[in-house]
Amino acid sequence: MLRVMTWNIRTGGRDRGGSDRWDLLVEVITAQAPDVLALQELRGFDRGGLLAEVAGRVGMTPHLARSCFGQPVAVLVRPPLRVVAAGSLRRPFHHAAARVVVATSAGPLTVLGTHLYPYSGGRRRMEVDWLVAALRRAQGPLTLVAGDLNSLDPTVDHTVRLAGMPALYRRRHLRRGGGAVDTRVVARLLAAGLVDLWPSAAAGAPEADGRTVPTRFGGAEFAGMRLDYLFGTPALAERVRECLVIRGGAADTASDHYPLLADLDLDPAPR
Repeated sequence: MLRVMTWNIRTGGRDRGGSDRWDLLVEVITAQAPDVLALQELRGFDRGGLLAEVAGRVGMTPHLARSCFGQPVAVLVRPPLRVVAAGSLRRPFHHAAARVVVATSAGPLTVLGTHLYPYSGGRRRMEVDWLVAALRRAQGPLTLVAGDLNSLDPTVDHTVRLAGMPALYRRRHLRRGGGAVDTRVVARLLAAGLVDLWPSAAAGAPEADGRTVPTRFGGAEFAGMRLDYLFGTPALAERVRECLVIRGGAADTASDHYPLLADLDLDPAPR
């Protein structure tokens, strides 16, 4: 069994005033023991050895994608899972996108870890097209897109939820002009043939069970919504055994996002 997880850890796990949440972050990651971990908002992790330090504490090997304008992202891999390729998507994402390929018993698994633009649906739409292009270049039938997509699910009615948000934050999720809810990123990934793993694995679960923001840490820009996703190709989705949002304990205050994880019926490829 292979466990994958995505998590936005908020501003590199450090808050204004110098306090950090790294012990809480490590506690959650250690408890869940993912084999592949996509992390977002890694402010400061691209210098001073911080990424190596945190990765060492959770027993994983990090692969960082530096940011053009925002914060880095990374995909971490736990031995004995073997990395056969790693790098960044060479497009000007506001944050970044990492590409890591690992060897599994069913062939290569391509993981695309990213954090899409938070402030404009039009810019997010451009970035998701870059992801879809990378998806088409992936080798083999097993591909996973993981990250904070800052986008809403087109199959859900968000009207009431958005109406209760401050206008500054509500605008992030509305299309320019008509004011319709902007769900184009998720719709684009679905149109590209990907499967949204949480609803596919949690059929019949209440919508609230899939929300990833906000936590008890807070987050004025959120209104009980799902912004973090795991998308897989159909061949990968067939191997999902469980997909859930991790709540409770340290996860309630380690970040303003909850982690999202899935267990896949895959094993590391023999060496």
